Amino acid sequence: MSQGYDLHGLEFRGRVPEDQYGILGADAMAFLAQICLKFTGERDRLMQLREERQEEINSGKLPDFVPETESIRRSDWKVDPIPGFLKDRRVEITGPSGDAKMVINALNSGAKVYMSDFEDAQSPTWKGILQGQRNLYEAVRGTLSYRSEDGREYSIGSRPAVLFVRPRGLHLDEVHLSLDGKPIPGAFFDFAIFFFNNYSEQISRGYAPCFYIPKVENRQEARLWNDIFTFSESYVGIHRGTIKATFLIETLLAAFEMDEILYESREHSAGLNCGRWDYIFSYIKKLSQYSEYVLPDRSSVTMDKGFLLAYSKLLIRTCHRRDAPAMGGMSAYIPVRGDESANAKALKEVENDKTREVLLGHDGTWVAHPGLVEVATKTFDRYMKTPNQIHSVPGGETIAASDLLAPVTGTVTEEGLRHNVRVGMQYISAWLSGRGAVPLYNLMEDAATAEISRSQIWQWIRHGSVMSNGVKVTPELVWVILGEEFSALLKSRCLEEAYYLLKEIALLPHFEEFFTTKAYSVLNELEEQE
Repeated sequence: MSQGYDLHGLEFRGRVPEDQYGILGADAMAFLAQICLKFTGERDRLMQLREERQEEINSGKLPDFVPETESIRRSDWKVDPIPGFLKDRRVEITGPSGDAKMVINALNSGAKVYMSDFEDAQSPTWKGILQGQRNLYEAVRGTLSYRSEDGREYSIGSRPAVLFVRPRGLHLDEVHLSLDGKPIPGAFFDFAIFFFNNYSEQISRGYAPCFYIPKVENRQEARLWNDIFTFSESYVGIHRGTIKATFLIETLLAAFEMDEILYESREHSAGLNCGRWDYIFSYIKKLSQYSEYVLPDRSSVTMDKGFLLAYSKLLIRTCHRRDAPAMGGMSAYIPVRGDESANAKALKEVENDKTREVLLGHDGTWVAHPGLVEVATKTFDRYMKTPNQIHSVPGGETIAASDLLAPVTGTVTEEGLRHNVRVGMQYISAWLSGRGAVPLYNLMEDAATAEISRSQIWQWIRHGSVMSNGVKVTPELVWVILGEEFSALLKSRCLEEAYYLLKEIALLPHFEEFFTTKAYSVLNELEEQE
């Protein structure tokens, strides 16, 4: 397979290493081609609708519950029964698919579920995406192994976590494959290649193809994914409803259509998840033109306040009313080696976060590191004696549109601004070097958390936020701080590119929707130069 290779209308625009040929076999490519031919047009239409809805919000039409779908919210219906192997998901671990050692450690971590990520925790280098598919192919069969430089051997144990796969968001393209001269959706590549290569093996082992679906904004996008699932099941001849998917509620607009998203995906539903970091980013992005929704320092924007608490409560109530799991999100804290005090603080922060989630009514939670599985499991075991809490439907208060928009109050500080600059630069630098999950300042950063940092910089400039020291955030101030923080970091080609990218998107007059789309071409140029 090389430049110009063509199959079923698909054309490779990136070299495929010989050891990946089996992953991109003729039958798998034929299936991918059908997915792209059948669904890309609708994907493109929905991306245009996103732009139109953002223009409406900018013009004054704030998010609200959808009047024409009130009957779905009011009527009594349930999602299809959850299979037995998904009844208990009290702790799930996440991580990138492209790192074999991390995949093995996650599967062996003791978590109930491992969500292998092609999205926020995975830098979408062509090499990394293909290696991720190879890793998961071997992981499904229990044959994935890794030998470290110091000679240690890693292999999958006898009781691995249940595998979920998160494809890229619908907005991201895969430029290394084209159809009719246009790049195909990255989400379609990630889903189609994994599903086709592994569905039969997973079913034979008593499981099913399971997916986490990111960044949906409305019921129409959920319907598109449900149609893809149904088509795929028919294509390979398996029972309709075999595929199971948890939709991440990590965009502000999706919070107003949780019932509708469950309804559209009800035969394939494995519930909803509070994707907190992308949700904070989406809140800033969608309300970027409104000064009354400016958020304080990122460290002050916590899940027990304002719009975040309201959306957590609504998600739990919505899911449990429909017999669906309501999954919690991920604390960014990670274990701290070599500092007992800092490590104890991190573990306590995770315990407090998971205690809040289980008492609120969540059926499970996320962690980002194997070292946190034990504390999260013990916390859920302490308060949740059954496999889940789906039987408990919270009553009482009504969550109104105003609750889902209520900002978190607090201050903007110079240290908060500098932290956002440091995290933004260092994460984008790592992403450009092929790493999507990066420990920085005792927190695990991924694309979602980095998006918060860079979007807050833009928001504070746009609305002239005044910091606690009385200084106004201006383009000139940010320019100076960018330079100072850049000068303090170890220089590399990727860091220089990150510096210029962050400066550009932070100082643009309009809000850049995703830094990943802006940086994708730079990523590919750097990969080609390797």
